[in-house]
Order: sequence, then C-alpha cells, then structure tokens
Amino acid sequence: MSYLEEIGRKAKEAASFMNRASMNDKNEGLQAAATALREHAEELIEANQKDLEKAKENGMKESLQDRLRLTKERIEAMAIGLEQIIALEDPIGEVISMKVRPNGLQIGQKRVPLGVVGIIYESRPNVTADAFGLCFKTGNAVILRGGSDAFQSNLAIVHVIQEALREKGLCESAIQLLEKTDRETAKEFMRMNQYVDVLIPRGGAGLIRSVVENSTIPVIETGTGNCHVYVDESADLAMALDIIENAKTQRYGVCNACESLVVHKNIAPKIIPLIQERLSIKQVEIRGDEEACKICDQLVKATQEDWGTEYLDAIISLRVVNTIDEAIEHINRYNTKHSEAIITKDYANSMKFLNEIDAAAVYVNASTRFTDGFEFGFGAEIGISTQKLHARGPMGLLALTTTKYIIFGNGQIR
Repeated sequence: MSYLEEIGRKAKEAASFMNRASMNDKNEGLQAAATALREHAEELIEANQKDLEKAKENGMKESLQDRLRLTKERIEAMAIGLEQIIALEDPIGEVISMKVRPNGLQIGQKRVPLGVVGIIYESRPNVTADAFGLCFKTGNAVILRGGSDAFQSNLAIVHVIQEALREKGLCESAIQLLEKTDRETAKEFMRMNQYVDVLIPRGGAGLIRSVVENSTIPVIETGTGNCHVYVDESADLAMALDIIENAKTQRYGVCNACESLVVHKNIAPKIIPLIQERLSIKQVEIRGDEEACKICDQLVKATQEDWGTEYLDAIISLRVVNTIDEAIEHINRYNTKHSEAIITKDYANSMKFLNEIDAAAVYVNASTRFTDGFEFGFGAEIGISTQKLHARGPMGLLALTTTKYIIFGNGQIR
C-alpha cells in the first residue's frame, strides 16, 4: 500500500469513527486540543521559527512572513477559536424537514458529515487548527496538505492535536498531515477520489487553478481577493477614509484586504488627495488611472494589469468613474467574487450596488475586512468560498455538511 493510500485508508476509518461520535465526544476532543495548543505554545513557536528563518533566507516578502508567523497571542487565538466552536450548535443529526406523502411515507432530510475533507493551503499555520476544529465538530476526518513554507509549524500543530485526541481515547487519524510536500504527491492527492469526498484549496490564484485543473475530487474554491471599495459621489469623506485605511492597511497579506479603489468623478478632486495623504503614512503606493494622476501627481500611473491584481502588499489601484453603473461594471469585470464595498449616503445607490455586484460578500459603509467566519458569528472558518455551488462566503460548520433523505414507511410498495 502506497503512502497516500495508507493516509486515505486511515481517513476513511476515522470518518466512520467520527460519524458515530457523540456531541460530547467531539466537544471533549476540541477542548483537549485547545488545552494542548496552549500547553505546547513554546514548542510550536520554536518549530515556527525554523519556517520563518527559511522564509527570510528565501526572500519571502514581509506581508507573507506575517501570515506565516506564530506568536503566543496567535496560538491563544487558535485555542480560543476551538473553544468557540465547542460553543456552537452541532449541526449533525438535525432533521431539516419532514413531510408525509399521500401514500403515507414520511420523507425528511437529515444533516450529515461530508466524510473525508482534503484541504490544500499555503503559509497560514492557523488554518491547521481552524480546519481541524470545524471538521471535527461536523464529524468529518480531514487530510491536510500545507505549503512547504509552513511545514515545521503544521507538523508540530498536528502532532500536538493528535496526541490530545489519543489521550482522550478519540481517533487521532481524524486529522492527518501529508508529510511529503512535493508537487507530484500533491497532484496524486488531488486524484484520491476513492478516499476523499471534497477538496478545498485555500491560497493564491495559482494554487486554486492547479487544484481545479488537476483534481478528480469535487472542489470548493476559496478565494483570492481582489476586493474593491467604491466611493460614491455622496460618500461621507471621513467615513470613506477610515474604511479605506482599515480595509487596506490593517493586514496586507489577507484575502479580504482592499486591493482596488473606485471613486466617482464628482468626489474625486476632494477625496483622492486625502486618500493619498492618509495612505502615505502607511507607505502604501497608489497606482491610479490617468484621471486620478491628474488630480494627484504623487500617484503612480497604473497599467491594465493593476485592475485585476491581488497585491497582498502595500500597493492599491485607483480608478475614477463617471457613474455608479461604470463602477459596478468595472468591479464585476476585475473582481474575484470575494468582497466588495460601497461608501455612500444614497439609499438607492446602496441597494443598486448590493443587487448588482457579483460577490460572496457585499458591504454598504463598512470595511471588507469583516468577511471572516469569526466576524460573521460562525466561529473559525475553513475559508471564503467564491463559487456559487454548495457554499458561498465564509465557510463555517454548515458548509462542511451535506444531507441525506430519511424515509419512514409502514410496508408501502411501489
């Protein structure tokens, strides 16, 4: 039996175990894992330091190193995330509907686990704990394939969680990490449809494209984020500046950060110099179109490529438009279906934007940084789905379940 087949076999056995696990079993496992993360924080940071040193040697940019870095505070947040999942209602076993047919059959739908979930992700070690927590609560086994950049961190986290489960008499194979990080192993993993029920890629555009093109397993795409903020002509200037600063600069290396600004021409002469002044404090480079550069000569001239770029860095594009329709057309053309925002006092324009923008999350007068499972009240999240089938937006517990029909009869035959 090959390495991957052994992983798959263990995952199938774990999924069967998890399908029988009680709500109490699952919550005890989650608490044990949260406690273990806290107790082993120092060794997790030590493992993470090896990854960070390698990242610096390889010239990884600082915003991506930030995504990779583990601190006591971030490990505590991972543990709290697991405890928040404990507090959430267990969706498994819920009977969604039950109807009686004219022949007396009672036909209902019951919520059940997906089975074995595969997750391929890049340099975000916190995803390891989040993915475990959500999958474990929903009775799924999970196989993780993290990026080589975070290998030591992921390995340490998985070992800590497995040991915690083992001590509780629970199935440690409910979480497994692929310890081979080469591309061939990854491609072979994507074709394990006899073992894996769904595959979730979480990372950059290249990773997601590779999974979609190579996988024989059903895929839920999670998003790259070319997120826009549109400043309408009626926008409150102070509000717009605060939202833009937060959406762009709170964290650069995250998918819900604003990468593109769109500004109505009637407000552009007032607000563009103010945007430049505010963002220059954070050393953000603004790449503007011809009209924007005329208004503020401190901007860098944008190229066509800038409109569709997810920078994950201290760079943002800026386009001036004549109408809200032009803004919506521009955003729908270049966005990645993740998160889009309008800043406006005009109710009709806010409703038009909500109705016509094609994205998983659409905001009126708020930062795109709120597109997050925790902020939406889901606890930790498995990712932000930017597709339209099965799940869309932040994926919490319900997104990791499916349903089956349950039918009660008393001897009916057809």
